[in-house]
Amino acid sequence: MLNPEVKKHLLEGTVIPAHPLALTENRQLDEKGQRALTRYYIDAGVGGVAVGVHTTQFEIRDPQFNLYEKVLSLAMEEMKNAQVPESFIKIGGISGPLEQAIKEARFLQEIGYDLGLLSMGGLQDSTEEELITRTKKIAEIIPVIGFYLQPAVGGRILSFDFWKQIAEIPNVHAIKVAPFNRYQTFDVIRAVCHSSRNEDIAIYTGNDDNIINDLLTTYRIDVDGKKVEKRIIGGLLGHWSVWTKTTVDIFQTVKETLTHGEIPSELLTLGQEITDANAAFFDPNNQFKGSIAGINEVLARQGLLQGNWCLLDKEKLSPNQSEEIDRVYAAYPHLNDDEFVKENLEKWFN
Repeated sequence: MLNPEVKKHLLEGTVIPAHPLALTENRQLDEKGQRALTRYYIDAGVGGVAVGVHTTQFEIRDPQFNLYEKVLSLAMEEMKNAQVPESFIKIGGISGPLEQAIKEARFLQEIGYDLGLLSMGGLQDSTEEELITRTKKIAEIIPVIGFYLQPAVGGRILSFDFWKQIAEIPNVHAIKVAPFNRYQTFDVIRAVCHSSRNEDIAIYTGNDDNIINDLLTTYRIDVDGKKVEKRIIGGLLGHWSVWTKTTVDIFQTVKETLTHGEIPSELLTLGQEITDANAAFFDPNNQFKGSIAGINEVLARQGLLQGNWCLLDKEKLSPNQSEEIDRVYAAYPHLNDDEFVKENLEKWFN
């Protein structure tokens, strides 16, 4: 059963960063840095955090690293220490075959996470029916957020009927759309509108390439001759794990704009600037190979991480990616939150 305060907050829409992984140079967990990151997000004013997700590196589950439970526990400790409000949305990532997913869901439920973000990544051999059955079984353990992960980082294309059936599962409360594709994003929204649980399902963007447009758009779907409106109400994004204080301010501006009904062109321009910054961080020209290292690089420049290292050697900045990050830093100084980080860094590390 999802806490009613969390459910209300989820449906209202909020900023949820995907939580990175802090490592030392020899690729060991930097516990102090890991705690500092959680404190940063809370102080930046986010509405929740998602831990154990793609940005946290799926490899934390590998036996050679065995960091999943440790990393999820550290974040939970920090949320409790900060006495976050009851409505703060605590999300843990769930992935892998059914047996592994069940184990992760039980662990999240035991230590106090509100929802599991259920990845379909790496399950290319499963049929859609098997994935629906898997979702139902996980939803018996913990409230679920469905997750449309883009194929470039391990996801797959899923049908309209698949998402309609996912939306009908009683303990599914939201869907993160992150196919990085307008057609497939529309499929999910159309499917939810056609389900009997449309008003119970919050849609969150994970399309880091189209954040502002996603948040500003009202979708109008024809359902049995009636027009049903649906909005992408918030975001659960790797991009929001950096420059997070500015993100919270921009999100508030978007929400206020939507109450007025008129969208100023400056906001659309800002959206394209954010997309350009995301290209530097996420490395789309190299099939997103540098996406996690890119996020870590920005956090390292701010002093929140010791370096941009990832668990796997192959996860590193692509050639010229550092220069691209230099470029967007210089081009869009209004997007970073360096001053906020500088003012609080010492506090977060103590």
